[in-house]
Amino acid sequence: MEYIDVIWRHALCTEPVRLVSELDGERFETRKLEFFRDGTVGFACADAATGSTNLGLVPVPALADINADPEFDGAAMAPEDFEVLWLLHARPARH
Repeated sequence: MEYIDVIWRHALCTEPVRLVSELDGERFETRKLEFFRDGTVGFACADAATGSTNLGLVPVPALADINADPEFDGAAMAPEDFEVLWLLHARPARH
């Protein structure tokens, strides 16, 4: 598994400003958290999702490709850090 943390700089009120994803070996999302400007957090996994948050249908690009767009600032994250966020924000779908 790979874990990424991406800041999305934009002015859209209904879109997340931070996307945190767990990716499988083919770079498909298996779990995702979306953090919104108003403080709400959406989550998605194979068997549950909240609000407008869903797992992507295509592989996530490499961090270098994500970071090539000035709207995005992505970094790898430790699995432990992802788990802490997941347990805090996705309680109904703990894995």
